[in-house]
Amino acid sequence: MNHKEIAEGLRSLGLKDGSIVLLHSSFLSLGKVNNGPGEVIKAFLEVIGKKGTLLVPAFGQLGVLVEEVKHLPGAIISSCPVGTVAAFGPAAEALCRDHWKAETAHGKETPYTRIAERGGYICLLGVDQDRNTSLHSIEALLELPYLQTVSRTFKNPSGKEVTREYKFYPGPHRDFIGLDRLLLDSGAMKVQRIGNAQVRLIDSAQMFDVLLAAGKECPDLVLCDNPECADCTRQHAAIYAAEMDRESFRLTVSSRLAGRYIPEMIENLQRQGIGRIELDYLQGKICASLPAEKLAGAVRELKADKIEVTGIRLMSVPDEPEKLAEKLRQAGIGRVIMPLAGSAKAVKALKKAGLTVSLYNIAQSAKSAANEFADLLKKEPGTLFTFNPANFAKVGEMPFLYSYRVGRFIKTIGQLDIADCTWDGAETDFAGGNAEIKELVSILRCGNFPGYCCLGGGAVYPDDLNEAAENFRVLLKNM
Repeated sequence: MNHKEIAEGLRSLGLKDGSIVLLHSSFLSLGKVNNGPGEVIKAFLEVIGKKGTLLVPAFGQLGVLVEEVKHLPGAIISSCPVGTVAAFGPAAEALCRDHWKAETAHGKETPYTRIAERGGYICLLGVDQDRNTSLHSIEALLELPYLQTVSRTFKNPSGKEVTREYKFYPGPHRDFIGLDRLLLDSGAMKVQRIGNAQVRLIDSAQMFDVLLAAGKECPDLVLCDNPECADCTRQHAAIYAAEMDRESFRLTVSSRLAGRYIPEMIENLQRQGIGRIELDYLQGKICASLPAEKLAGAVRELKADKIEVTGIRLMSVPDEPEKLAEKLRQAGIGRVIMPLAGSAKAVKALKKAGLTVSLYNIAQSAKSAANEFADLLKKEPGTLFTFNPANFAKVGEMPFLYSYRVGRFIKTIGQLDIADCTWDGAETDFAGGNAEIKELVSILRCGNFPGYCCLGGGAVYPDDLNEAAENFRVLLKNM
């Protein structure tokens, strides 16, 4: 091939006199080119003319065509130590100006967004979307929660050594390849063969419009769904955690739902971006019955991986609450969730030991539970109620339309157990039974409920934590 044949292909794709274009490339993909890589750059410059500007990424080792542009007489290298570009043409200085001062390497006031603002293009010559650096601009503009802040020390254009932080900086693996179809179908991208190379020409502004809209709807747009991809799994988790951080309630998970062993619990919680756990069962045993040292060891292991233990759930009212209180003190657990019925003496002892107590309903009607709880509050003010809708459904009540309202639990609720079942007690996914979970969560959100929502609290979920967490996220999204 020669530069005239390459130029003809570029024109047929849509490049023209005066175009601004950011080139990502593989010289070898073209096949044999007479006179080497300089012929390719000559073709681009011939097409865009003296009014056009050619840019290339200039960070790392990105190929011979990048070196050709960097060494053109009058080429400008942007001053940012990350996301650096080289530019040649009349708009080069304006596109690269003060890149180092931008808040991000790829977002506002960087060459990548300025190209779009000036109606420019992105050309992928023999490479795919994984080399499209401008896709990091989409992530930065969306301020996606899995992005990082990086710090760099370098010399600014005046020669002064400075240290700056760049927000929303990209990390490891992305599934940018999956965006090809979206860009093609939207008309933002054209694809044509030049020599042996597949060449993609993307309208930068149109790409931004299409992908920003898609990313707002689907923040994990550029992440893969491979469960064995540790990078994307971690980044998905950051998105999930950010979604929960926007809620007023604090999400916690039953340890029985989280897994059988502590390492399994930690892995499953981290995969879902959840940093809290309520201890009920460990290795099939009731946590409250474990020896003090084993319970304390479990808490230490969880805390070492930044998992907060929000409390321990008792399956019955303790006969010796003072001994239990000492065990929990040694383990560093400050909150107890236990049955309401017959709990008055135990509540007094546990609260005297400095523990926070929240009581849940088992085989009680709403009126019975409300009356007993009201009597207890007179002696032990500050005690909270853990509302278990599945247990109200099991006694034949409609948990939202009847139990929650008749019992006036809005005044005392400190936790909602996210658990569902049918009237006959068969466990279901959330909002799949008669516990009216969706309605209860919705009304609590209306009042910016500051307490806990416990996935699987006080019940068995019919699947694992991954399914339960996704089930809950879908439920929230559809409210």
